[in-house]
Amino acid sequence: MARLDRTNPNILLDTRSLRLRAAWLYYNRGLTQKDIAENLGISRATVIRMLDEAVKRAEVQIWINETPEDCTGLALRLEEKLGLDEAIVVPGEGDVDETARDVGAALGTFLSEVIRDGNVVGVGWGRTLSASLQTFRPPRMEKAKIVSLLGGLVETSTLNPVDYSWRLASALGADCMLMLAPLIVDSEETKARLIERCGLDRLFATAEMLDIAVVSCGDFSANGSSLSPGFLLPEDLKALLAAGTVCDTLCHFLDAAGNSVDHPLNRRVMSVGLSAVAKARHVVIASGGRKRVAAIRATMARTGCHTLITDEAAARGLLELV
Repeated sequence: MARLDRTNPNILLDTRSLRLRAAWLYYNRGLTQKDIAENLGISRATVIRMLDEAVKRAEVQIWINETPEDCTGLALRLEEKLGLDEAIVVPGEGDVDETARDVGAALGTFLSEVIRDGNVVGVGWGRTLSASLQTFRPPRMEKAKIVSLLGGLVETSTLNPVDYSWRLASALGADCMLMLAPLIVDSEETKARLIERCGLDRLFATAEMLDIAVVSCGDFSANGSSLSPGFLLPEDLKALLAAGTVCDTLCHFLDAAGNSVDHPLNRRVMSVGLSAVAKARHVVIASGGRKRVAAIRATMARTGCHTLITDEAAARGLLELV
């Protein structure tokens, strides 16, 4: 008995079950596009469109487990020169979004493999960390705990720090401690009151005893910063640069040596201190791009680093520094 013809492309691309069936047959069963077309009673051109749509919708995600030999060599040299437990280097250098996606994918795979039940894992936020969700496929771990290391954004068009922590915990089936406070408050006094009187003291105490801390870092230059547009006032950006800022890590602004610069924002940010991050049994830094070399180096100087996940361009830049 032949299947009914399904050749209306406008319906097909919105028919999720049929699209996923085609993707499953192609990627998991290894059928050819011609075989799938015959199996589903559709044209080969329609199969091609559905497979492309499945990738665009992130219903199908593809990554390569083996890295090129050049990247393996770079990783080994980083481990030797920087005293790392492990370096993971992804190929090439794309634009900001491509780099975040590629480094984030490597981070997601890494975290899927290393988090153990009972671990307390502190996480930052950013494009790279958010991209880790695309490959984060851990087993269920009901006794693990995710701790958000910084506050949230009142208005955002992208993933919020709170959302990232919660989604990570949900994938694990773990508990989650959320820092339910604005990322920047109006004064040091407000920050102290929120911690001491609003229940955040437990979160800050837990952050002093992390098994794994996962952070990224953003770059600073005269052309601007990697923070969301409008996050910093022009006068603050100018003052931070004048004070020697090369990066922000968990929204702490650091100079090239990893020291906090003298600016009021550093005292008003609702974020776990980098000294607490440095106490974690294992610190993971995930960031890439040649323009972030100074930022990565400053973060490593401040928090230490056991595992570095980066791209080829940043790896070469770091090696040039040492």
